[in-house]
Amino acid sequence: MMQQIQHFKKKEDFLNSSLSTHTHLHIDLNKNIIGYKGAIGLGSALANCINLSNLTLYLNFNNIAVKTASGLGSRLAKCNYLSKLTLFLNSNKISDGGASGLASGLAKCTNLSNLTLSLNQNNIAAKGASGLSSGLAKCTNLSNLTLFLNDNKIGNQGVLGLGSGLANCTNLSDLALNLDSNNIAAKGASGLASGLANGTNLSNLTFSLNYNQIHDEGTSILASALAKCTNLSNLIISLKQNQIGDEGASCLGSGLFKCTNLSNLTLDLEKNQIDDKGTSCLGQGLANCTNLSNLTLDLDSNNIASKGASGLASGLAKCINLSNLTLSLKKKQSIKLSRCPSKKLNQIHQNVIPQSNNEQIESFKNIEYFQVYEYDQEIKDEIIYIEQNSPKHTIYKGKAYKFKSRINTLEGFTIPKSTSDGHEEKNFGTKIPN
Repeated sequence: MMQQIQHFKKKEDFLNSSLSTHTHLHIDLNKNIIGYKGAIGLGSALANCINLSNLTLYLNFNNIAVKTASGLGSRLAKCNYLSKLTLFLNSNKISDGGASGLASGLAKCTNLSNLTLSLNQNNIAAKGASGLSSGLAKCTNLSNLTLFLNDNKIGNQGVLGLGSGLANCTNLSDLALNLDSNNIAAKGASGLASGLANGTNLSNLTFSLNYNQIHDEGTSILASALAKCTNLSNLIISLKQNQIGDEGASCLGSGLFKCTNLSNLTLDLEKNQIDDKGTSCLGQGLANCTNLSNLTLDLDSNNIASKGASGLASGLAKCINLSNLTLSLKKKQSIKLSRCPSKKLNQIHQNVIPQSNNEQIESFKNIEYFQVYEYDQEIKDEIIYIEQNSPKHTIYKGKAYKFKSRINTLEGFTIPKSTSDGHEEKNFGTKIPN
């Protein structure tokens, strides 16, 4: 039976409510500057919610410091039936002591199975990250963990501590970890890898290390850990601006090669130093992911020319179950897909070549054509084409209908008269000029 969620946007309204009757709570107190007394009063009220099992609490921008965060943690420890907790404490001042104190309290929530904890911009360094991981390691029933630690000062030692804690969370099936902008290098990436290597039960994994300095070495270590997560079906990796070159991209391809159960993959390698060799090796790795149905790949602002793009396309053509492809390439790339990588491919996402975004259209000016083969059902989504040699990079679009033979996009989007299912020839798009 679906439990009704009680929503509160004023602390006083919550404090004056019937606390013992609450099972599912959503409290939004962002930008209230509630202070120490206010937070402790809130925590004490939550401790009196003796039947509480599901709590979402927003306390962003509240000037919460060490003592307050620790006190909140100790009060939450008294919520004996709490199984799902979502706690946002972004842009406060909890520092190392507050992070450790909060985690110490959460460690006593023995029934906690689903935790989302957001501590972005809180001046947390290595000691706080290690304390946080020690507390989380004691939450032995955790199956779903989402942890946001963007824009702190965690560094290599802090990530090593986090990795150690994650290694003890052996029941995790869903893990999302965001460590953007934390001065993490290859040594720190190795700490994260040690935690992921034990994630044999993981089916859904997201990790983001944007704007760090993990280089090829760190990428290689992470890729080796990924190769051991053989049960992954959904994977999101974001490594934007990490000074990753061909070696790192190649190792990443090797790691993905072993993730044969992947059905959904998002890979963001924007603003690195990847050349043709690395792109081709990445394509070779993806070629083995034959169960992929959804792929988003961002390689903007690298050093990829036609050879690398061709190698990538060759790999993608072997992803026989791919139905949704979002591919972002810029600068020197010239990618020619002689046919779509899957007979089931019926959607090229609008955000790949959006009509309203001239800059993004320009970035795809070297795409020659997509050809669609052997559909057996009506295609409802518009398929977009670009004429390569047009000075304005004209976009053409059309709708394909049920047929079982090729559409040659360079001949005017026509269905041949010789279709095996008896369809008449139809022009469903604007003919490309000679």
